[in-house]
Amino acid sequence: MTDTTDHPAERPPTGHTCIRSYLRTLDSSPGVYRMLDAESRVLYVGKARNLRARVSSYARSGGHTGRIDRMIRETARMMFLTTRTETEALLLEQNLIKQLKPKYNVLLRDDKSFPNILVARDHAFPQIRKHRGAKKHKGTYFGPFASAGAVNRTLNQLQKAFLLRNCSDAMFDSRTRPCLLYQIKRCSAPCVGLISPEDYAESVRDAERFLSGRSTRVQEDLAEQMAEAAEAMEFERAAGLRDRIRALTQVQTSQGINPRGVTEADVVALHMEGGQACVQVFFIRANQNWGNRDFYPRVGADVSAAEAMEAFLGQFYDNKEPPRQLILSDEIENADLMARALGEKAGRKVSILVPQRGEKAELISGALRNARESLARRMSESATQARLLRGLAQTLDLDAPPQRIEVYDNSHIQGTNAVGAMIVAGPEGFEKNSYRKFNIRGDDLTPGDDFGMMKEVLNRRFSRLIKDDPTREKGQWPDLLLIDGGAGQVSAVAAIMRDHGVSDIPMVGVAKGVDRDAGKEEFHRPGARPFALRHNDPVLYFVQRLRDEAHRFAIGTHRAKRAKAIGATPLDDVPGVGAARKRALLAHFGSAKAVSRANLADLKAVDGISGALAETIYDFFHDRG
Repeated sequence: MTDTTDHPAERPPTGHTCIRSYLRTLDSSPGVYRMLDAESRVLYVGKARNLRARVSSYARSGGHTGRIDRMIRETARMMFLTTRTETEALLLEQNLIKQLKPKYNVLLRDDKSFPNILVARDHAFPQIRKHRGAKKHKGTYFGPFASAGAVNRTLNQLQKAFLLRNCSDAMFDSRTRPCLLYQIKRCSAPCVGLISPEDYAESVRDAERFLSGRSTRVQEDLAEQMAEAAEAMEFERAAGLRDRIRALTQVQTSQGINPRGVTEADVVALHMEGGQACVQVFFIRANQNWGNRDFYPRVGADVSAAEAMEAFLGQFYDNKEPPRQLILSDEIENADLMARALGEKAGRKVSILVPQRGEKAELISGALRNARESLARRMSESATQARLLRGLAQTLDLDAPPQRIEVYDNSHIQGTNAVGAMIVAGPEGFEKNSYRKFNIRGDDLTPGDDFGMMKEVLNRRFSRLIKDDPTREKGQWPDLLLIDGGAGQVSAVAAIMRDHGVSDIPMVGVAKGVDRDAGKEEFHRPGARPFALRHNDPVLYFVQRLRDEAHRFAIGTHRAKRAKAIGATPLDDVPGVGAARKRALLAHFGSAKAVSRANLADLKAVDGISGALAETIYDFFHDRG
């Protein structure tokens, strides 16, 4: 691809005249264009089969929607990137939209990865577990599932049905007797040899057949075994097989609709109303419904369904593997191009369908109903949230309802494993992608010094803000700070803000009132008397919810840090010792302390530890230069 950004010698005015000035330097190549305002902020990213023809359409003064007309008026500069093919332009466009988040593009705001079920193949007795992220582990992956809850429910039933282990390899290797899962008939205890490798492998194959959609065959086999056991009067074994069949039936029941004629597809339905949109995605794999998720892309009142759907697909599959079929509720303008781009990404053919009748149309109808109902609920919640923000602004004498509220809290046990937490809320509720956690670093802090911890967190937060967004154009600056604490915390935060030269962000401390009862909270502001709200005030409930969310996030972060610290050993800090070598050392010596006391010859005798690494380990614990 070639960068053909043009900088006219004399900058033209904004709008049509500016855009027209670029036409003389453009040819008919495919590529991506960016429209920027006078402050060089990206307004819009688009792709074109023919860059000159596309830019010419913006140079005309009529025939544009209100949104595009506003964008053209704000355009002061353009940038262009030519590509070899239109497919490459489509992929680059969606990647840039996700990176730059332009003001006038349709934008997918929630883009988390989805969990899978992994049947690991790096052990003689494969483990079945939940997996999220890159597929680097050796094994068979089944998914995506719509949520961690859907995976956990399926895994729970699969454990009952196939008795596969879900313990870690380290736990497996350390067992000398069956664990509780064996006692409650969730595992066949391969760790202590209560099932042969051949029988366990057969259970693994049955689980994979079930997850691959060949569930009827698996259930028929289990039914035959149950009948044989009953005939042989092995009633306990027959009852166990009956329970396993029930578990498989439970998985199928919880999945709801399981289409017969759709093996692998994502069903994508879009509903738009009042300038907002909801996209419902149902994941169909192996003729089974593996759940659904709703998304709320940013759209404008004049964005067409075709534009919204195409933008969603491009951004959604930017970091996900597309299925063999996409079943859509709405046509998109460049369906062939999108199918070709997704096919290149997946390394196989991807079909895009907009069905009008039959089972696929019924799937779309159900997904559309979900999208319509989800959007109605969200719009109702947004209206309620707007009222609460207006009420909060009135209560705290703010100039306008806050668009970004940051709430801070700390968590520790007598000063140990101390963490700070920041949550963010705004017109659309909690913005969990913006949450931040802070490991308290201050070596000079007295254990349990909440003031000192809060100072460190706020110093780090605003030092980073001033560095990353000094002009406050990226929307990262808060309109209101809520601090868990009273007058002391508020004074400390006010001093920090003064040190950073920030004087225009309101701050409020929320302290428990008499007897630390919920409902008797006191509100503290710099230079003002504390006040309280009536017990049933909706704004009070709103603030309590914000504070409780910050507290939940802080405690969860602290627990995770504490759990990690409990499992830590001095071996974690030894250069060249990873998880596998750490396991080998612990298995050989029994403890990290024994490793630290071992002589060089004993260290060299450990499987997988080379002579050079043995010397590194010995030097680490004996301070040898």
